Amino acid sequence: MKILLLLFITGTLFANNILTNYRINGIDSIKEQMDLELTKLEYWNQHIQNKDTKFGYIESYSNILTCNKDDSTLSLYSSDGNSTFSFKKKYGAFTGKIKGDKVKEGDLKTPIGIYKLIKKLSKETNLNSFYGPLAFVTSYPNEYDRYRGKNGSGIWIHGLPIEQERDEFTRGCIAINNLNIESLETKIDISKTLLIINDSKIQKNISKNILSSILSQLYNWRYAWLHSDIDNYLKFYDLEFVRHDGMDIKKFTRYKTRIFKKVEDKSIIFNNINVIPYPNTNNIFQITFKEFYKSDTYKFTGNKTLIVRIDEDYKMKILTEK
Repeated sequence: MKILLLLFITGTLFANNILTNYRINGIDSIKEQMDLELTKLEYWNQHIQNKDTKFGYIESYSNILTCNKDDSTLSLYSSDGNSTFSFKKKYGAFTGKIKGDKVKEGDLKTPIGIYKLIKKLSKETNLNSFYGPLAFVTSYPNEYDRYRGKNGSGIWIHGLPIEQERDEFTRGCIAINNLNIESLETKIDISKTLLIINDSKIQKNISKNILSSILSQLYNWRYAWLHSDIDNYLKFYDLEFVRHDGMDIKKFTRYKTRIFKKVEDKSIIFNNINVIPYPNTNNIFQITFKEFYKSDTYKFTGNKTLIVRIDEDYKMKILTEK
């Protein structure tokens, strides 16, 4: 079905050629052609033409929470059956005592960034009554935080003290009143909810041209990887690249050159792709997706994160990955 849809999108002449090739030589003969089509900007322009790109290109989240620290609000947007994100509710929120982006443990700042909600805490899990009836644990620090040397932990969305006195700020968390957090719990699935935090308004209505370019380049990166083209593969990496485990660009280049020399047949599939501009930046994007990788000697299925910088000419450079 996916192959037929791509044939329809890419036009009659291409469809006739590829179907003839398939008829004579079988499915293996057209794989490279199909992989190449996924690298083309025209495909992605068509693909996202009618997509809601209010917050970016989003495949795997049905709820977006946005926190504007300047006006002390937490807002919920949820997607409908057409994957259009609509505003649902705005909550008054307390954030960190000190303004600005969190950098280190104990600085009393709420971080700026993009975070998943990874766990729910409640009285059943012995949540301290200081945090109200519920708390959602965020994924701070994320990959971009670690790349920049930020540390700390324990950034939650939580309620207000049930028995203790209440401050007009937090130590870095986001706090909303207890009725609101209980209501919020009924409206979201935390596994499908993303939190975006900024000092000011969250960027909206992201350029489809930029998103198409990034998606096209993501699949050009994949194409070079799939066909062991080390030169084109490494062109996507910034000179300041550092992998999540601390491997810098020089060590990474040696490592990948050695791996690519094997020239193995590979299968690489991406799905649940999300491309979101990073708050408080002009040219940084977070790309996440689920990767299915299989070669003769290695298999991997799991979540992948790329933090990329987009140059003035829309060229994508990977700063870090995990």
